[in-house]
Amino acid sequence: MAALLVLATSDVAHAYRPFDSTDASVVDEGILEIEVQPVGWLREGRSDALVTPAIVANLGVEPRWEIVVQGRNVVALDGTAAAEETELVDTGAFLKGVLRHGSLQGATGPSIATELGVLLPTSNDSSGVGATAVAIVSQRWPLATVHVNLAPIWSRDDHLELFIGAIGEGPAHWVVRPVAEMFVEKQIGGELVVSGLAGAIWRVTDELSFDLAFRRAGESGTSVDELRAGFTWEFRVYSS
Repeated sequence: MAALLVLATSDVAHAYRPFDSTDASVVDEGILEIEVQPVGWLREGRSDALVTPAIVANLGVEPRWEIVVQGRNVVALDGTAAAEETELVDTGAFLKGVLRHGSLQGATGPSIATELGVLLPTSNDSSGVGATAVAIVSQRWPLATVHVNLAPIWSRDDHLELFIGAIGEGPAHWVVRPVAEMFVEKQIGGELVVSGLAGAIWRVTDELSFDLAFRRAGESGTSVDELRAGFTWEFRVYSS
């Protein structure tokens, strides 16, 4: 189960469903955006687990800044789908800001952002505290959008890791657009995790969208499969 949890996730903020990387944008001041995965599925070898739920909350606190908090509840299953173990993982609190308005904000050129945060203790063996600082560059064209993330990570168990991720999306004006992501996470002096994801995002309204994606990750010859399905909903909680 410990190997499953390590392979299933990264320590970078999950600020854009259904990805592990994120984009160079924030919600408007006074807007609360809730990203929810009611239930997802994980498999490593013959070990199965449910992710139920996974939640990320983004609150706009300034014109260019938002606060992000997140957590995922993982339930391990045996062969009869009976719950054996429940773990709270991927807990963190982050401050994300747009440093340069670009194509994501209706201007020209790349959008540039940063996300700084604390990796909070989890309910499994990761009882320590970590930190991360993410550099994010996004560029939107008429037929595609690309987001690139680069982050050093100080893990909860006191290891230095490096994360590089890239998201590709289909045309932003499509109601249902295909999406894909690749990321590499390397622990200095340790293991290398390589992950790929493919899926789609369905924009119902400007405030509500649904997502569905399949991800496969590998480390030292071991593979992990994951099915992600959820929604993103935003609404105003106070006037700026």
